[in-house]
Amino acid sequence: MSETDRQEHWRKLAGVYLSSPTNGDGRTRIEVMDRAAKIELDVHEGLFHAAGAVHGGHVFKLLDDASFFAANSIIDDVFVLTLSYTVQFMRPASEGVLVAHGKVTNASKRVLWAESEVLDATGKTVARGSGTFMPSRIALDPSIGYE
Repeated sequence: MSETDRQEHWRKLAGVYLSSPTNGDGRTRIEVMDRAAKIELDVHEGLFHAAGAVHGGHVFKLLDDASFFAANSIIDDVFVLTLSYTVQFMRPASEGVLVAHGKVTNASKRVLWAESEVLDATGKTVARGSGTFMPSRIALDPSIGYE
């Protein structure tokens, strides 16, 4: 695949992410690169649990999504699926922008390994995670926002 085709693939993957109803509210941004992805989420009270910080479910989603799109950056014909994911939470976050960085750490024909980290507005680690992913049978095509 040419560099131009790879960059187009990454742009289309970002479109898949943003076309999802859970991500299309204008409060998230994504950049997909070679074996990596970066996702930014504007913190707002709609993400908070009762104690006034971002709920861990939203932090997990950032971790999984960053790892997932890093993995899918090197698979250009089908959607990947998360097989498993492990998370370690370090600290709460309640303001600013959360930034998730995901990267592929290993890949075989059938399984991809990726890890990610979420940083708060001060650059401190909120959580880390790692997961395994596999190619699915779901084609990357316009029906899933890949356009």
